[in-house]
Amino acid sequence: MLKDLTSAVKAGFDFYHLEDRLSDKERNLRDQVREFNQTVVIPNINPYWDKAEFPREIAMQVGQLPIMGGMLSGYGCAEISPLEMGLVAFEMAKGDGSISTFYGVHSGLAMGSIGTMGSEEQKARWLPAMVRMEKIGAFGLTEPERGSNAVDVQTRAHRDGDHYVLNGAKRWIGNASISDVLIIYARDEDGKFGGYVIENPSEVEGVEIVDIQGKIGKRAILNADITLTNVRVPAENKLAYCNSFRDTAMVLGMGRYGVAWEAAGVATAAFEYALDYAKNREAFGKPIAGFQLIQQKLVEMATEVTLMQLLCFQMAELLVNGQFNEGIASMAKYNNARKARYVTQLARETMGGNGILVENNVARLMTDAEVIYTYEGTNEINMLLVGRAITGINAIV
Repeated sequence: MLKDLTSAVKAGFDFYHLEDRLSDKERNLRDQVREFNQTVVIPNINPYWDKAEFPREIAMQVGQLPIMGGMLSGYGCAEISPLEMGLVAFEMAKGDGSISTFYGVHSGLAMGSIGTMGSEEQKARWLPAMVRMEKIGAFGLTEPERGSNAVDVQTRAHRDGDHYVLNGAKRWIGNASISDVLIIYARDEDGKFGGYVIENPSEVEGVEIVDIQGKIGKRAILNADITLTNVRVPAENKLAYCNSFRDTAMVLGMGRYGVAWEAAGVATAAFEYALDYAKNREAFGKPIAGFQLIQQKLVEMATEVTLMQLLCFQMAELLVNGQFNEGIASMAKYNNARKARYVTQLARETMGGNGILVENNVARLMTDAEVIYTYEGTNEINMLLVGRAITGINAIV
């Protein structure tokens, strides 16, 4: 007997029964995040998104979930499995993209950088407070003239006694204006790549942080321009094991892993809203789900989100088995980000004029999908990374 799709909307659309693969532990964690979305995020997020305001009250409650630090171990970190981390990203994105990005930047990029490239002393110094969300993290890599070409950062750090002095600019830095632990990536006098932690950046002389206004997507997350003018950072704040861009690329690879799951979550949520709407909205005396053209849209969406989910589950298995690499992460991000755009647009079409109303959630998901399409590697960059992986030839430059 086919699963009743009405219950699938409530429990999460899972046409190929991926739920059956989950252990009790994995299912319990997934359900905790799902419950958080249903009770805290979804009922309250739209006014913040509409006004482009950061929902601090909602965001700080994320710390109540056992997910901080992701796969990192020790120092109070969650030490969850690759599949659990993916499920968290998926469910967080189904709730709201801004909250999802807030968590991803803090836990994945900032804590991930410290956890993988910091010394034991540095981990002990920052991670416990970040787990408790007493300190919020931000990750400063992208620059005004260096987006896709992130390896060629122009921000500079030169040694001056027991400090490094930083000069440069960063752009699109999530959480920057509320951060307590801001990681800035720069090159030293010898061109060597490194990560430098600025504590309480809003109070540091020479640091200017200005939130970017006028975004059409992920409107409730704060992204900022950062200008660094002779900013002094203690030498002990240089990440001990960040010695090349390749070291940071490990963090970025895991970021793309999470964003592929995020894209699948956004698309799945949009489809669930559209399916529920189509089964309840009536025209010409019957639910619009009974019309062939609407069913075509629903089947297109159902198929795409199922394929996205399958790709994510397989990617998690490859990570567990030690077969995960840059090409695999980039292919998943490349596919799922494109398909999230397509599915959210179909969901909006299915809901007609009501689809453009913020209160019906799909418009928010649709514009958030535009952000996912570009960040953590543009569609084109991820395509070229996959091309390099399958041909052995670098066509990026």
